[in-house]
Amino acid sequence: MKKFVANMAAPVDEIFSFCVDPDKVAGGVQVRFIDNVKGKGLFAKRIIKKGEVIFIEHPLVCAQFLWNALYGYKACDYCLRALETAEENARRLTGNPALSLPYPELCPVRPQLHLVCPHCQVMYCSAECRQAAADQYHRALCLGPSYEDPDHPVNKLKDAWRSMHYPPETSSIMLLARMVATVKQAKDKAHWQKLFSCFCSRTANEEDELAHKLLGEKFWGQLTVLLSLFKEALYDDQLSQWFVPEGFRSLFALVGTNGQGIGTSSLSQWVHACDALELPAQQRAQLDSFIDQLYKDIERETGDFLNSEGSGLFLVQSSCNHSCVPNAEASFPDNNSLLHLSALCDIDPGQEICISYLDCCQRSRSRHSRHKTLRENYMFVCSCAKCVSQTDEPDVTSEEEEDDEEEAEAEVATEGDEMEDEMTDV
Repeated sequence: MKKFVANMAAPVDEIFSFCVDPDKVAGGVQVRFIDNVKGKGLFAKRIIKKGEVIFIEHPLVCAQFLWNALYGYKACDYCLRALETAEENARRLTGNPALSLPYPELCPVRPQLHLVCPHCQVMYCSAECRQAAADQYHRALCLGPSYEDPDHPVNKLKDAWRSMHYPPETSSIMLLARMVATVKQAKDKAHWQKLFSCFCSRTANEEDELAHKLLGEKFWGQLTVLLSLFKEALYDDQLSQWFVPEGFRSLFALVGTNGQGIGTSSLSQWVHACDALELPAQQRAQLDSFIDQLYKDIERETGDFLNSEGSGLFLVQSSCNHSCVPNAEASFPDNNSLLHLSALCDIDPGQEICISYLDCCQRSRSRHSRHKTLRENYMFVCSCAKCVSQTDEPDVTSEEEEDDEEEAEAEVATEGDEMEDEMTDV
């Protein structure tokens, strides 16, 4: 999710050919430079109908959130496919080890295909993912027999990140680590550096005097610690520009403003498969009632943390600018990191394809609150049609929204203390 001018070192046709099927995508959409403020954008070259999948894209690199993994959300280390069966997932989320799901054959997870790295026990959903990870970055990151050693430089880096960034997480230091490892392993290092250079990595928006919230003065101490550990774990002479303060801050800005959240769930896939079943009315009512109760039990036990979660860098999707009234949205219906961008309404030729960087709850808030979130996380001031129409609204945050923010901050602080106490029991 970029803002401002990205370095378009890689031509657009290379972006398409690397990430997606150009025969299906390049003829339907176009990446274009807009201006010095918005940078590039994605535009329709033909009529796109509501509900149509505009394109499907693999990430250049992705990583599971570290707290998510620590708390038992099992995901393929390469594609983030959820590795628990739907029943295993439901049992853990409800806290009910005796729970049985009807129609278990609808779960797409195949544990017999799962494999581990023979050296460090990292898990994969298939031999193909294990090989792909090894070929791209894992050889440079494999901890071997030291995978449980808290003094290993990579584990020290992970622990430091967890101590600074409690759930809900929005990024992971391992996304940066995999970028470095990818270039270190690559035969054509310039090619990968060129691809990563397509993402905007500005640490501030000088025009509007905005800086990313994780790069403010109060975080400089954290960044110094992380840089030292990052250098100890991953330093490479050919990437020395990423291991100095300004380069490291640029990496942070890159993943902070371009990273796309990824959520996978075998339980969700099982539910969708159940919804598609053709059943007699009584059986349908019973199944729907069972699923409704299941989600109530999960909400009571686990809250909102339902999915295996991580983030990734997607070259084409990152060209989509934000709108508070988006005409497209990203999803992950295949239970892995394969991104589907779908149209929320009909899109005409020449029209810009926009997604929302805000969730549904954030989009329903006041213009002032939306702008506050976008300034802190993406360093721009939104001028979409909705924001323009609400220009005369007072620049104040409602009491309800302020209360929500204070409660969220208090909950994060409390959860952080509790998580540190519980880590030995995980």
